[in-house]
Amino acid sequence: MNKLRLFLNSLTIEEQMVFAEKCGTTIKYLRKRISDRSSRLGEKICIEIEDKTSGKVKCEDLRPDVNWSVIRGRS
Repeated sequence: MNKLRLFLNSLTIEEQMVFAEKCGTTIKYLRKRISDRSSRLGEKICIEIEDKTSGKVKCEDLRPDVNWSVIRGRS
């Protein structure tokens, strides 16, 4: 989640809100997930974040507990 935090902090507040909306969520939701280490982002949002950051924040950075190689079709 640290990469997501750093990415969001590089944006203005308005850019953060637009980014979150493009990912199908809110900045409040993302900030809550970042601050609460016991909570997890859903896989769909992880995929959207990777896509909308052009790969700067990978799914593996957000949910290391998921076997993304299976989803990506790699072993």
